[in-house]
Amino acid sequence: MEVTYISTDKAPAAIGPYSQGTKVGNMVFTSGQLGIDPKTGEFVNSNIEEETRQSLKNLKAVVEKAGGTLENVVKVTIFIKNMGDFSKINGVYGEYFNSHKPARSCVEVAKLPKDGNVEIEAIAII
Repeated sequence: MEVTYISTDKAPAAIGPYSQGTKVGNMVFTSGQLGIDPKTGEFVNSNIEEETRQSLKNLKAVVEKAGGTLENVVKVTIFIKNMGDFSKINGVYGEYFNSHKPARSCVEVAKLPKDGNVEIEAIAII
């Protein structure tokens, strides 16, 4: 089975020994995407909505580099530092996944890389 590692400058570079995403056959597995602006390498920390929006933009860029769209996403996992932010995160999420509703999990975690507030990963079938 052929494995392709996905890399795009439209999402932040990996900050460790991993890829932004991996394509195996027609399946794409994205790494978790933080709310980091790929141009500056810094968080867009003005508020949780903007950080979530940037995470989703980064996720979209990785899926598109693999040859798909967000319509190809079948599963999303959201990691958040504060479950109290869930409704705000969910509101932004709905901007990207409106009529297309992949399966989803949302988990509160103690800490995220680089002290982020939200990290989002996905599985897509292309």
